[in-house]
Amino acid sequence: MTAALHFSGVVLPEGEHRDVWVRDGRFTFESVPGAETVSRGGWLLPGLVDAHCHVGIGKGGGHVEDLDGLREQALAERAAGVLALRDCGSPVDTRALDDEPDLPRIIRAGRHIAAPRRYIPGLGVEVEPRDLVAEVRVQARRGDGWVKLVGDWIDRGPGDLAPEWPADVLTAAIAAAHEEGARVTAHTFGTDALPGLIGAGIDCIEHGTGLTEDLLADMAARGTAVVPTLVNVENFPGFAAAGEKKFPAYASTMRRLYANSGAVVRAAFEAGVPVFAGTDAGGGIEHGVIADEVRALHAAGIPAEVALAAASWAARRWLGLSCIEEGAPADLVVYDSDPRADLDTLQRPQRMLLRGTVIA
Repeated sequence: MTAALHFSGVVLPEGEHRDVWVRDGRFTFESVPGAETVSRGGWLLPGLVDAHCHVGIGKGGGHVEDLDGLREQALAERAAGVLALRDCGSPVDTRALDDEPDLPRIIRAGRHIAAPRRYIPGLGVEVEPRDLVAEVRVQARRGDGWVKLVGDWIDRGPGDLAPEWPADVLTAAIAAAHEEGARVTAHTFGTDALPGLIGAGIDCIEHGTGLTEDLLADMAARGTAVVPTLVNVENFPGFAAAGEKKFPAYASTMRRLYANSGAVVRAAFEAGVPVFAGTDAGGGIEHGVIADEVRALHAAGIPAEVALAAASWAARRWLGLSCIEEGAPADLVVYDSDPRADLDTLQRPQRMLLRGTVIA
């Protein structure tokens, strides 16, 4: 553990100028004699969170098996001020990274669970509906309090997005995850899978481009969150073009979902649905683009401070992580100007503190 440290600046989200010390890797507001002053002035932000990423998935959907490759992905997130990741499904075991204290904290969801031949080959565990409950229990025990379902994907019969699981099976599977102490989230692009997932008591929806006003009202009443991954939604026109010849109905659906994506995010916020920032990094999205996602949330109609919270203090609390508070593990990012007033500031972290150690 490093020597005692001292920071002085505007502590967010409270917005008060305070002196903050770090002793034995934890925050304290009690003065620590002899502490080394690391930063004076600036804005002190609880470490950023990418609430939807995939450490272990490389470009084109391939697996990143080697430790150096996994570390490179985590370091790209850290360079952007991201000190905690919710890994929403990975085909490889990344727990060796937990032994490296200079890397972001990773909260895992095990592997994607998909119906047979209804997802990207090799990324998920494919099971028949009758086996979903048992597999959810397996992944709940492998993860860090989350399970990831594939809620919809292209069905080659109708040639369009379609649900993967019967509603009664979802209800049993989500109940099983909750019994295991895990929350459940699901990939969805379209609308048809959402009533079954939300009605079954799911905790979060990923992407959620097919959400409607009625579904959002139900989510708000239940406290169900959404992670819109707008930087990935920008790829929808490309997905449509790639599938146009073989699946014209799917292509049309993806273009419609893309056109409405910003309005859906704005409606979710206005309905009171918890919205969090995630990039879907891994595969087609580079790691380290959380600032782009925060700006995209704001551009969709979410107030700048709420969009910032979705990638910092609000996301941390949602995931059970602490902020800048007495006795909490010391993770923070220092900026030279107020990121609430200018989200572009997120591109320029000045200092970072992870587990009580200055890393940049």
